[in-house]
Amino acid sequence: MRRGFLYAIGALLLTAFIILNDLVDDWGRLSGGMENLSVFIQESMWPPNWSVLEAQSYPVCENKIEFFCSVGYIGMMETIKIAFVATILGFIGALCLSSFAAKNLMPMRIAFPFRTLLSATRSLPSLIWAIIFVIVIGFGPLAGVLAMTFYTIGYLGKLQYETYEGMPSDSLEVSKAMGLSHPAIFTSVVIPETGNHLLSQLMFMFEYNVRHGTVIGIVGAGGIGYYINTYLKLLQYDKVLALLILIFVVVILIDLLSLMLRSFVTDEGDVRQPKWLSFLMKLRKRDESTE
Repeated sequence: MRRGFLYAIGALLLTAFIILNDLVDDWGRLSGGMENLSVFIQESMWPPNWSVLEAQSYPVCENKIEFFCSVGYIGMMETIKIAFVATILGFIGALCLSSFAAKNLMPMRIAFPFRTLLSATRSLPSLIWAIIFVIVIGFGPLAGVLAMTFYTIGYLGKLQYETYEGMPSDSLEVSKAMGLSHPAIFTSVVIPETGNHLLSQLMFMFEYNVRHGTVIGIVGAGGIGYYINTYLKLLQYDKVLALLILIFVVVILIDLLSLMLRSFVTDEGDVRQPKWLSFLMKLRKRDESTE
């Protein structure tokens, strides 16, 4: 078994290298690339220009702590707000659609159209969605929220219905045998059984949206990406590097927050998760005894 797995990995690596060699017409272009990158970093990007964390000269800062009036703070907070709202709206929208897209919850004639809808929203990157909404409603954070929401629905929707399809079938069979409706099965069985995975996906998507806020801001959808785009146009790469380091720190903090939140829903915690299958079995036996 182990040897077969290693052979499969080797075959995949070999195939990937053959395809890569077909894509690259001249490997000689790699020569001197690292040297050019080193020169660029030393002359244009290093050291980071931390003036992005100082108060802007205009408008006049009225806060006692000047950091709260800086480009870095204002842009990062706007990105976090956009990502938070879009993640929550997208998560709820994905929950509603994914419950109809799972094959073990719905017949295929119903699941397929919902899968197609999720695929359609996911097929366009959030950057393209941002361009569309900037054209429709203009520049600003609202375009960023709508762009990330649509992409989040498609992305999380796929992860969610695949999670539902991977859960044990015993609890679903018991709940269906009891005659529970689709909403009752979804809220009483599916969500509790897959809650840890759903929370992990939610936090991952929030982190992704925060990182991707640097991209959608470039097309005018708000966030720290607006300032990064401005500094890139002005060739102020040292300020760009400072903002990228700030984004990296925020992403690390979000990852630590995700780890902390997930610790509350794992089986190793002080409060154990209810065993929904045993609960439903007891409920079914009770109903049978009363008949």
